[in-house]
Amino acid sequence: MYLTTNAEIDNAQHRSEQRWKTLRADLLDQGAPEALLASIDPLVPDAHLLGRCLTVVATTDGTPYVEHQPDPPTRDIGRCGSLPVFGLLLELQQHAVPHVVVVTDRRGADIVAFGPHERESVTEVGESDGPITKSAPGGWSQRRYQQRAEDTWAENAKDVAAALTDVVREIGARVVVVAGDVRAVQLLREKLDRSVAEIVEVVDGGRSPDGSSDAIAEAARRLAASAAAADTRVVLARFREEMGQHDHAADGPSATIAALNEAKVEILLVPGDVDGADAAWFGADPVPIAPSEQTARELGIDEPERGPLVDVLIRAALGTGAGIRIIPVHAAPDHGVGALLRW
Repeated sequence: MYLTTNAEIDNAQHRSEQRWKTLRADLLDQGAPEALLASIDPLVPDAHLLGRCLTVVATTDGTPYVEHQPDPPTRDIGRCGSLPVFGLLLELQQHAVPHVVVVTDRRGADIVAFGPHERESVTEVGESDGPITKSAPGGWSQRRYQQRAEDTWAENAKDVAAALTDVVREIGARVVVVAGDVRAVQLLREKLDRSVAEIVEVVDGGRSPDGSSDAIAEAARRLAASAAAADTRVVLARFREEMGQHDHAADGPSATIAALNEAKVEILLVPGDVDGADAAWFGADPVPIAPSEQTARELGIDEPERGPLVDVLIRAALGTGAGIRIIPVHAAPDHGVGALLRW
């Protein structure tokens, strides 16, 4: 199930519980056991404090798998069946590009890291005991005092750069969003290694409590989303190139199913549409899978089950070690699904 849990509205807890009540009734109608739904009930009241989407995959024989995503689902979704609906979860994770936000001034910086699955950590750096403000005391000492202040700024920037580099490497950050005092930002960029400097994006905002934090956060989300979209464009460009060469690509359900059965798929390309009408057949193992019940039996599946095509393909990809890229419906291969192949 995917449930919208928005903390930015009045009576957020009540609204989440009402949404769950509606979804819960629908799941009961689909045949979900009451005991299974009861195991989800305690997750809902505080979910809005942890994210904007509560994602749960629950089975009758285990503890529910739970994630809290930073973005809401397009709508609340509840499904009861033999296969989980992983497409939307993968799409939400795909958008959660690891990134770092740095808000700096001449005393130091606050570094906020958003790692895999949007896990957040905060590091504070700086606050040197040296002079911070360039004053004009007059006389022969003025130039020396101002130089000491500049040296302090530079030393703080060096410390921030070292801490930032460690964080970037730890989480594999794709984007570094920097805001703050103009001179402090300039000094920080001068101290960074090229590998980190190349992924820096400077946005407006400061470290003081002036209300700019929301604007900085929104800019960071936008830049991370742009990085995720760029990844998708690269994969699709490679797919089109391979198709043009009639080489390492499969286009359409039949070709993709055949490639998955041979464990040839490197990256499965499927849309994030959870309402597709196309189906495929599967058995107890991730592969083989088949486009029809008869073919499934011919492949040795004793008791084949019918499931949504995308869910069957995703299960097969996960079971054969393939990567998965959720792609926009409008940018999907000609027949809706496809794959880049290992050989």
